[in-house]
Amino acid sequence: MSKTFKTPDKVIYVCTGSKCKKKGGKDNGKALRNLIKDAGLKASVEVIKTDCTDRCDFAPVMCFQPDNIWMHHVTEQDAIRAFNEHILKRTPPPEHP
Repeated sequence: MSKTFKTPDKVIYVCTGSKCKKKGGKDNGKALRNLIKDAGLKASVEVIKTDCTDRCDFAPVMCFQPDNIWMHHVTEQDAIRAFNEHILKRTPPPEHP
């Protein structure tokens, strides 16, 4: 049986250290995995749960690579918006005053 080691095109690191996990990091990771699956991108985009990133005051934290986009105080809506912008390359509509 032959297995190949595939490197994803993009990686989303989601901190699941204790503070990030309590403040939504685990839920953010789950939402992102569902978005990847729904978009048919499982072969090219991967979510990696990380231990503490030592940015606890900014929990929850996540990072998009290879773009090196770091986000803090991320809500699930923020995670979805960032996925659309950085993975699907869809820009959000302008907000009306």
